[in-house]
Amino acid sequence: MGASIEKPTENWRWVVLSASAPAVWGTTYIVTTQFLPPGYPIWSSVLRALPAGIIGLLICKQLPRGEWIWRSLIMAILNIGLWFPLLFVAAYRLPGGMASVLSACQPLFVIAFAWVLLYQSPSIWRVAWAIAGVVGVAVMVLASDSIFDPLGITAGILGTVSMALGIVMTKKWQRPTDGFTWAAWLLAWGGLLQLPMAILFEGTPPPQDLRSILGYAWLSIAGGLLTYWAWFTGLGKISAVSASFLPLLSPLVATLLGYLLLDELLTLPQWFGFLLCLTAIVLSQIAPPWGAAQTSLRGATRR
Repeated sequence: MGASIEKPTENWRWVVLSASAPAVWGTTYIVTTQFLPPGYPIWSSVLRALPAGIIGLLICKQLPRGEWIWRSLIMAILNIGLWFPLLFVAAYRLPGGMASVLSACQPLFVIAFAWVLLYQSPSIWRVAWAIAGVVGVAVMVLASDSIFDPLGITAGILGTVSMALGIVMTKKWQRPTDGFTWAAWLLAWGGLLQLPMAILFEGTPPPQDLRSILGYAWLSIAGGLLTYWAWFTGLGKISAVSASFLPLLSPLVATLLGYLLLDELLTLPQWFGFLLCLTAIVLSQIAPPWGAAQTSLRGATRR
């Protein structure tokens, strides 16, 4: 099968809807460090996914059938079951900016997976802005006094790969139902899959107070059910590569929240990285300035 050339999206409504998800996900880092009890990454993942999934199932009143039982299970592992706990491990062990910097590599992973699984040959325009996004976020982190924790960095990278593959497989298999129901299935599956691991490795659930309850409620409803509804709905309308740039918003939001709420100062190089990352997100969604033609990495040209 010949490789097609992926196209920059022209429907900004779906881009904005999809972008709202990683923007909210960017609050995970400050909520984790400021609201949640420390030392419970797997339980935090369970309490984010499972309540949201149960609420979603009660609303949609629909369960997967036939081949979509195992397909939704696989998608739940990629998008929730692996991504959530790895995200919380990174969030607990790394500063907010560094924890999210690793997600900046996601466009490159998605481009590679889409090339192999969707036969989409990436445009040089998109690859260039993917690299620019990585450079921008890297500058934001390397210019700070962040501490490099090997386990946290490994968790962040593996989580990014898992979500990147989840994005591409969502496009490959499509979804058999609306975005809200699909989100409910995956969150419920993901929470159930992680529950035995939470009990085995972390014992009883973490102690709760009003502050932690508010934190988990935010991550579960706003950062779980609503954002995954927005993410999967938008992902059905835009390309996988277009969607892969949007998680770059997470480090931007995390950095801004640290600057505004935690008095984390930003140096001039960090502001440069911030603007470079934001530019990569926007320009990756539009056609290149030299016109409609796009050159792929294979040298093909589309007119």
